[in-house]
Amino acid sequence: MAGGQDLPLIPAEQAATAALLGRLAGAAPIETHISAVFVGAETVFKLKKAVRLPFVDFTSLAERERTARRELELNAPHAPGMYHDVVAVTRAGDGSLALGGDGDAVDWVLRMAPVPAGDFLDCIAAEGRLDGALLDGLADAVAAMHGRLEPVETDPVAGFAWLAAGNRESALTAGLDTARVEAWFAAMTAALAGLAPWLRERQAAGFVRRIHGDLHLGNLCLWDGHPVPFDALEFDERMARFDLGYDLAFLLMDLDQRAGRAAANRVMNRYLARTGDVALLRGLPVFLSMRAMVRAHVAARSGHADEVERYLASAAAYLHPPGPVVLAIGGLQGTGKSTVARALAPGLGAAPGAAILRSDEIRKFLHGVAPEDRLPPAAYRPKVGQKVFALLAGQAAMAVAAGHAVIADGMFFAPAQRTAIEAAAGRAPFHGFWLTADLAELEARVAARTGDASDAGVEVLRRAARANVDAGSWHEVPAGNADDPIGAIRLIVAASATI
Repeated sequence: MAGGQDLPLIPAEQAATAALLGRLAGAAPIETHISAVFVGAETVFKLKKAVRLPFVDFTSLAERERTARRELELNAPHAPGMYHDVVAVTRAGDGSLALGGDGDAVDWVLRMAPVPAGDFLDCIAAEGRLDGALLDGLADAVAAMHGRLEPVETDPVAGFAWLAAGNRESALTAGLDTARVEAWFAAMTAALAGLAPWLRERQAAGFVRRIHGDLHLGNLCLWDGHPVPFDALEFDERMARFDLGYDLAFLLMDLDQRAGRAAANRVMNRYLARTGDVALLRGLPVFLSMRAMVRAHVAARSGHADEVERYLASAAAYLHPPGPVVLAIGGLQGTGKSTVARALAPGLGAAPGAAILRSDEIRKFLHGVAPEDRLPPAAYRPKVGQKVFALLAGQAAMAVAAGHAVIADGMFFAPAQRTAIEAAAGRAPFHGFWLTADLAELEARVAARTGDASDAGVEVLRRAARANVDAGSWHEVPAGNADDPIGAIRLIVAASATI
């Protein structure tokens, strides 16, 4: 929320503290509504402003100390080495100020390690440097953080009602169009009413936790070469006791708006692959909409009029997603099933695109390893395969019931596997595709693969090819080096939608 037209100045009572920190850092502060951050060559000093705003009151010294220590407690586990300590600004007998001196504390400062400006994820996104590996690492970091969080007891239905009402009030007082805000609030209230039983089920299942609470791109950075979250919301526990899907949704919404739907879709699917939490898809329309409305009124208050319309329109659009569709993409190893799925997914169904359920990733999840980790031959026994495809079909049915599009990615050699995925679509439109290519091309592709969820080598491919499995009732789609399987599939899906 930095850089706004109504940004509170550092209060006069903290002017001497700010001057001290400026000298220590050798730099002027970077300011937000509630903090002043002094970035030095070796140390960052973060001072909480003694301000009272609608959402926070830092006017008391005790509250600034409490929240500084809470910020350290919340963030240090997720970004080891970035957060150092909390130290007092003290006043000596002669009236001079020092950091960590013997006098009485007049303020409290959080000390951190500096991060190069180009290593913050919002900067990386703005420069177009969010490649696939970094997006996967981003999702892995969030999944790991969520895995460390403990469930909390709260009323999720009342919590979201409180959020919606607060968003409405903030949007109206920020000057957003009254009719559009009221229409959004009515739609959000209705959506929350329908979601209430599911929200309680999620609470009972342990998915409501003390979340990060402010998980946008500006609060993630590269640390030791890997993405890490920082600056978790520390000042109001009511705003940070929600479903994990709501936490993830801020990041997905931010990616959708800043980097494009393909980036958001990749992070969503990597998160699903690492956590198995396909059930969260049911809440995404509400979660994304709530986060977009937050951005809309913050943009209005911060003087970013060019962003207000985009976020306001998105807040409404997220609540009215298109219906689900199920695509199954089968074929031999190396036919490009996963490449095709990743290209198609952003354009299918509700934001941020279709859930890709890949048999290779589900197998890795069942064995508790990362998608790129190799498994022993025992992990590929027939009984394991049956379990993998049963889970794939079950997750697909869950996603469709949640109103979300699905792309099922697997070889689908067995008739029972095809029957199961077709049944999982229920009443949603279903399209089965069978990719083909010359064996020599497939062998070259498989031999060249690195860092992929598939463990299959050339010999495994050759054995599979000898089975002579064909498309059956599914659409056969050429996927050789000279073909365009993505375009062909899009045409088939688009044609069926017009019938």
